[in-house]
Amino acid sequence: MNEVARMRTKPVVRTHKKKRKRKITRYLLIFTFLTIIALYLYGGTTINDTFEKVQNTNIIQELSNRTSSQEDNHNHIQENSKDKAWNLILVNRWNAIPDDFSIHLKTLKNDYQIDERIYPELQEMFDDARSEGIYPLIGSAFRSNEKQQSLFDDKVNKYLEQGYKRKDAVELANTWVASPGTSEHQIGLALDINAEKNRCTNDEVYSWLRENSYKYGFILRYPKDKTNITGTCYEPWHFRYVGKKVAKVIHERGICLEEYLSNLD
Repeated sequence: MNEVARMRTKPVVRTHKKKRKRKITRYLLIFTFLTIIALYLYGGTTINDTFEKVQNTNIIQELSNRTSSQEDNHNHIQENSKDKAWNLILVNRWNAIPDDFSIHLKTLKNDYQIDERIYPELQEMFDDARSEGIYPLIGSAFRSNEKQQSLFDDKVNKYLEQGYKRKDAVELANTWVASPGTSEHQIGLALDINAEKNRCTNDEVYSWLRENSYKYGFILRYPKDKTNITGTCYEPWHFRYVGKKVAKVIHERGICLEEYLSNLD
């Protein structure tokens, strides 16, 4: 082959290499995109961790900016919630579970436990959801004090490992996992509800529950815009039983349980 021929073939080889590199890059991007989508649709811890990191950005500042009037309002809510019906007991970082609290638990087929009084409405809600092609799955229900302590300690240690100071680590942990004695999971009225894998997505379950759970006496306990009131970050999976009448009011007014109780005489 003469020199002219060799000079003409070189650019062709480089062009083929460039095309091959672009094709490989394109395949890698597609694979990465599909992996992210798969995690989003069917993942658990990975997506929750990402969801958590996004919300943690301004939590410490937001809670530290609480005013004295807000603290006074919490005291007012606490007084209003005393001696109320069992389904309206208020448990949050400012209101611990009463010392004389007692509960009768019902064990479900998957070994989760709930207050036996909420079982009929919970079963009806799940049955109706499934009839509409939505497949909810309980991820957490009643927790013992020991279990709650373990979860809380794990969360604090996680933030310490990320470099947070202990005070901030505890503050952040409190917005995601209530400290023992202040968790609704310990009174059997709260559940974390996700989706059955490969049958529907978490978002489909959350959306259906947001629109329909009140019909069965449940509420989205920690809405997006109520963190400074509830003391807990937005948790689209966490639903609390309050009874049908109260749930309907809370749903229609777009308020949280603390706001509802603060307006009681």
